[in-house]
Amino acid sequence: MKPIKIRPMTGMLRRAFPIAAPLLLTVLSAHVQAQTVTNTPAAAAQPIQRVEITGSNIRRSQAETASPVQTVNRADIEKSGKTTVAELLQTLAVDNQGSVPTTFGNGFAAGASGISLRGLGSASTLVLLNGRRIAPYGLADDGQKVFADLNIIPAEAVERVEILKDGASAIYGSDAIAGVVNVILRKDYVGTTVRLSQGLSNESDGGDTRLAVTHGVGDLETDKYNFLFSAEYGKKREVWNRDRADRGAVGRADLRDFGFSAQEALGGTGAIVANNSAGSSVVGNVRNPLNNNYYSRGSTAAGNGFTRTFPGAACSNFTNHPQGDPGGGCLTDATQQYNQIQPRQETLNLFGRATFQLNNDWQAYVELNGYHSDSDSSSTPSGISGSVGYPGGPVNNANVSLGATHPDNPYFGSAARLRYIAWDVGPRTSAIETNFTRAVAGIRGTAGGWDIDSALLYSQSKTNRQQSGYLQRDVAFALLNPNDAANVASARATSAAYAGLPAGSFWRIGENSGLNSQALYDALSPTLSNDATTSIAVADVKASREFGQLPGGAMGIAMGAEFRHDETELNPTSGTDRGNIIGLGYSAYEGQRNSAALYAEFLAPVHSTLELSAALRYDHFNDVGNSYTPKAGFKWTPVNSFALRGTFARGFRAPSAAENGRGGLAAFSTSDDPVRCALGVTSACASSSVAVITSPNPDLSPEKSKSFSLGAVWDPLPRTSISLDAWQIERKNEINQETTSAAIAAGNVVRDAGSSQFAGDPGAIVAVLTNYINSNSTKVNGIDLDARTSYTMGDAGTLTANVTWTHMLKFERTDLEGNTVDYAGTHGNCDATNCMGTPDNRVNLGLGWERGPLRINGVVNYRGKFDNTLFKDDPDGCAFHFANGDDSPNGCKIGSFTTLDLTAKYRFTSKAELFATIQNVFDKEPPLDPLTYGAAGYNPLDYSGALGRYFQVGMRYTF
Repeated sequence: MKPIKIRPMTGMLRRAFPIAAPLLLTVLSAHVQAQTVTNTPAAAAQPIQRVEITGSNIRRSQAETASPVQTVNRADIEKSGKTTVAELLQTLAVDNQGSVPTTFGNGFAAGASGISLRGLGSASTLVLLNGRRIAPYGLADDGQKVFADLNIIPAEAVERVEILKDGASAIYGSDAIAGVVNVILRKDYVGTTVRLSQGLSNESDGGDTRLAVTHGVGDLETDKYNFLFSAEYGKKREVWNRDRADRGAVGRADLRDFGFSAQEALGGTGAIVANNSAGSSVVGNVRNPLNNNYYSRGSTAAGNGFTRTFPGAACSNFTNHPQGDPGGGCLTDATQQYNQIQPRQETLNLFGRATFQLNNDWQAYVELNGYHSDSDSSSTPSGISGSVGYPGGPVNNANVSLGATHPDNPYFGSAARLRYIAWDVGPRTSAIETNFTRAVAGIRGTAGGWDIDSALLYSQSKTNRQQSGYLQRDVAFALLNPNDAANVASARATSAAYAGLPAGSFWRIGENSGLNSQALYDALSPTLSNDATTSIAVADVKASREFGQLPGGAMGIAMGAEFRHDETELNPTSGTDRGNIIGLGYSAYEGQRNSAALYAEFLAPVHSTLELSAALRYDHFNDVGNSYTPKAGFKWTPVNSFALRGTFARGFRAPSAAENGRGGLAAFSTSDDPVRCALGVTSACASSSVAVITSPNPDLSPEKSKSFSLGAVWDPLPRTSISLDAWQIERKNEINQETTSAAIAAGNVVRDAGSSQFAGDPGAIVAVLTNYINSNSTKVNGIDLDARTSYTMGDAGTLTANVTWTHMLKFERTDLEGNTVDYAGTHGNCDATNCMGTPDNRVNLGLGWERGPLRINGVVNYRGKFDNTLFKDDPDGCAFHFANGDDSPNGCKIGSFTTLDLTAKYRFTSKAELFATIQNVFDKEPPLDPLTYGAAGYNPLDYSGALGRYFQVGMRYTF
């Protein structure tokens, strides 16, 4: 087969892009040069080569289709200064609420990275590798959303990434409601390239080491074969919150100097909040059995009712953290001390491809992918009172107490509730090992005028997670109160390590923790583990050809069939299946599915200026039935410098095994308590952590969608182009957990009556009971603008400039009762990943200069400000407040965030080049965000501001 070439639209100079590619007219490769096609006999005699574009199975002469496709290539990754494809894709304006950053080391899907096109969630964004599926990551985001891990992509092997930004279910099937990310790897490289880089932050931490080797031999034209192999090693070191103590609110849970207090859960760890309410303290806060007031064990105040005093428990013996809690608690900032801005991760990416030219018409190919990842994350030591849930119901740990004879009990002789952070056990850690494999064997060629491609695919992802620092409930309760026979019996029955301890053993706390044996800690906090495996097996065939003739040219048709088998299994973390791990939720699911699909696509150039397209797909699932999804589009080019195009599509997403399989989810969310708040319990008016128990639903129906896009592109000058695209996606029958606020309003909660502060106070919420349901509908729409130009300055070189802007007009969600809220430009939806909000403006601005061997590029990334409300016009007002009651922060606004990244590349010879990057050149700090739970004090979208100025230098050599 001859090398594929492209005939671009006359006068349309398509451009490789450093930040975001054009929306309506897209290049297929950074190496494609614009050509002028004439009507001379010589031009007419040349054969027209055909190319395949993401979003269509019909090969065509032009790279532009009716759908907006955005292209990113290897050079664009380098210009951005990002070391991985995942990092770059998550800076794009098209990515929004629901994306999964690798830096979220404490999330359900720790160790992975996912993209969320249009903010509709990673589960509605389909990720392909060379046009075919990959096995999803074993750990579902939020315990529900199954997605593909972007970290498996070997950056040095990438030819380009094509992002289809409208619905594509008619072509690719389920999961493509929000669009498609198609990663296209090299296919026939010849030569050897070595790339080495090292990154380091301005604080001399967070080192990022990358080594990649790519080798290819064999020319398809002359040797009839090509073997390509790529290996890429990466090691990213951790960055601790405590090492950014001088960066405003970054990494802090104690924000009293910003105007907060313990009433907003931002006054430090261990505060005594109010009557009968206290946080977990390093010395221990203990409740007086007579009046229900909490006191620090180190207290010497009169009237605390102590029967024993503990001078060694004085707060000053444990910390030099600033004190001042009005309730007398010993304050620390455990989040700053133990949590991380980014976890440690070590990865190895392998990719191999063998292509054989069987004859002039047929090729056989084999692809092999391998990925290995080890990541470690750390978080605060466990409290002892965190309530949890499991499929059997909630487990209330709020009544954990020091026994009447516990030697560290200041109310010796009476059992007393305890609030203690287990610093002596150590931080809670998570070590995740992931192994991903993918194998494809296929054949492609031409027969009877048809272009045919058929392959078998198998892909698997296996994840093992080891966790330490978590407390076994029954053992902890027994060691703190061995006088309780039920506690002791439960611990002996379930823990051999506890049964081996001397009878009546105590867990000594605070200043006396040095008296504990290692055997006691082994029983109290054993290493926990769980495994997850996902796999897919696919057989497919597709064929396309031209036929007939219309005024605009030959018609095109494509047909295909696919059979797929999916399997998913996530085993619960040991102990969570009975609610026995304090502060750790339950997540487990199992399911398998067979599906088959038939699809067809038609292209009709009805006029030299007008092209119409249509597609229809039929899918059958053995568990949720059938689905028909159509798509239609047009492209009108009245003159060479101007084009209009648009699409309409329907889509669907079948429920995942986490949603309709066997298993369940018990997780944590944040919510206020309107019942107690209305009764005057001030602490209940602020959001705090609650357990949420959710069960799968085998009766779920698929989500359905319809999408529209309409855009124009104008090239007013030979080197200038402007594109504007309007888009809308409506998704109905959405699969969601019932919202915590709705469940609380309906009274589906479990409360701790023992935390009641006065008569009529029902006590704090410890668990919320929800289900997966087909509930809401969502309408999201907006506008994308892309403008770029280049200017040649003679001997002074060439300047390039570009700007991409995505403005979200609406993100409306309507519940079953017909109530509609709009999240665009607000901090909602906080039931989604990280509670990172839905900014309605994201802008990428690039400026580059190239002269001879030197190239310099600057990239400005802008995230617009948004309201700190849960949705627009929320009648409850601001979602967070300062201690004095004022809206927080900045009058209820999360400030905008802008960074500048600079990259430079110098080519010494045709084989050797040096490159360097400075990210966040001006060392901008991120604005305060007290509501998100994906990071401490700042929004996860502003990670580069938390990290600070970052440097990278590297070398590439080609043999």
